[in-house]
Amino acid sequence: QVQLVESGGTLVQPGGSLRLSCKGSGLRLDHHAVGWFRQTPGKEREGVSCIGSSDGGTYYRDSVKGRFSISRDNTENTVYLQMNNLKPEDAGLYFCTAKNIIISAYYWCQGSGDVYASWGQGTQVTVSS
Repeated sequence: QVQLVESGGTLVQPGGSLRLSCKGSGLRLDHHAVGWFRQTPGKEREGVSCIGSSDGGTYYRDSVKGRFSISRDNTENTVYLQMNNLKPEDAGLYFCTAKNIIISAYYWCQGSGDVYASWGQGTQVTVSS
């Protein structure tokens, strides 16, 4: 059974930090392209940060570049998203997605994500004072 479980989302004040986790079951994340997408009310789901399946290269959308960092822990079969200096516009429902496909981090993070990929249920990040 393939399952992705996100965790770590919570309410945080602007300027604060969070680390989101995406733990895989039934699939090896080190063999998958993995990404973090977020859904904000009234907006399309968008790619935030992704890591490639083959070379481990990473991608960050411009708005989070320099503040977020994606990483993969193969021993834990978990992908993390470290979020620093959070801003209100970073808020949203964050989804983890993965697919056994050879693709770069950049292309995996485009658009709204692949509906045929594996998706978690999401973890809510709220940034507010």
